[in-house]
Amino acid sequence: MRAAYASAPHPDDPLAGLEVGERPDPVAPDGWTTVAVKAASLNHHDLWTLRGVGISAEQFPMILGCDAAGIDTATGDEVVVHAVIPTEGWDGDETLDPKRTLLSEKHQGTIAEQVMVPKRNILPKPAELSWAEAACLPTSWLTAYRMLFVKSGLRPGQTVLVQGASGGVATAAIMMGRAAGYRVWATARTEEKQAAALKLGAHQAFASGARLPERVDVVIETVGDATWAHSVKALKPGGRIVVSGATSGPAPSAELNRVFFLQLSVVGSTMGTKPELADLIAFLRDTGLRPHIDRTLPLASVGEGLAAMASGDLVGKIVIEV
Repeated sequence: MRAAYASAPHPDDPLAGLEVGERPDPVAPDGWTTVAVKAASLNHHDLWTLRGVGISAEQFPMILGCDAAGIDTATGDEVVVHAVIPTEGWDGDETLDPKRTLLSEKHQGTIAEQVMVPKRNILPKPAELSWAEAACLPTSWLTAYRMLFVKSGLRPGQTVLVQGASGGVATAAIMMGRAAGYRVWATARTEEKQAAALKLGAHQAFASGARLPERVDVVIETVGDATWAHSVKALKPGGRIVVSGATSGPAPSAELNRVFFLQLSVVGSTMGTKPELADLIAFLRDTGLRPHIDRTLPLASVGEGLAAMASGDLVGKIVIEV
C-alpha cells in the first residue's frame, strides 16, 4: 500500500526524512481491524515524529498520522478512528494510562491507504460530515473539546482567550467556544489571521502579546514559549490556563510568582477519551458546526502540507485525501 512515512529521524530538518511510497499492508490480529482510509488530517505530532521526538530510532520507518476516517474492511461500515491506544486491559480514561500511545508512535499511522486499529478504537462516522471533516476530529477537535468542556471549568458568558488562533486546536476552540456561549477572544501574529479568527467566531482578536481590555477567566494554550508569559498575565485572579501543547517550545519561565500570588491554576490536557469523541460528534450534529479546513491535498503532496504547518501558513486543518 502507499503511505507517507518517516524513514529516519531528522531533528533539524524534519521533512528530510519524509517519504511517500510503498509499505507493507497491515495484518490485523485478534481484536483489531483494518480501516481503508478515505482521509487523514495533519497534526504537529507528525512533525515531532519526523524529528524523532517521542519515538525511538528502531521504530523507523514509521507511517505518519493520528487521525483518519474510512471504511472498516471487516464490516463495510463508515468509521472515525480514535487515535489513543491504551494498554491491554486498561479500564477508564485512556488518556491517563501511563503506557498509552497514539497511532504513529508504537503502531503505524493513518496517512496511508490502510491503517490497523483496535476494534474498540472505531466509532460510526456521522453521515452529516464529509470524509475530510470527519478526519479532523480525533486529535485537534477532540483536544479542543476536552480543554473547553472537561478541563476549563468555564460557564457560558465567561471569557476565554485562545492563543495562536490559526492552528487546528485553536480554530476548533474558537468555533466551539462561541457555539457554547463563551465570550471568545483570540490572538494571532498577523492582521490576516486576526481577521480569520473573527470570521470563525471570535468576539475580538488581538495581536500576539497585546494588552487586553480586561483579564480573562481561562486561557487556551497550545503555543508555549512564544505566548506563555502573556497567558499568565492575561488571567484574572483565580483564573486558569489549560495547556495541551507547546509548538513553539517549552516556556522559559513558569511565572511562579504570579501563579501563586494570584492563585492561578495550570491544567494539563491531552487528547480525549472515546466517549468524549462521541460527545464531540453529537455536539457538531446538534450545532451544525464543521471543522474549518485550510486545504485538502492528495497523498503525493503531503510534504507541501507539512511544510505549511511547520511555517504556520494555515488557518485550521490540512487534510490528506487518500
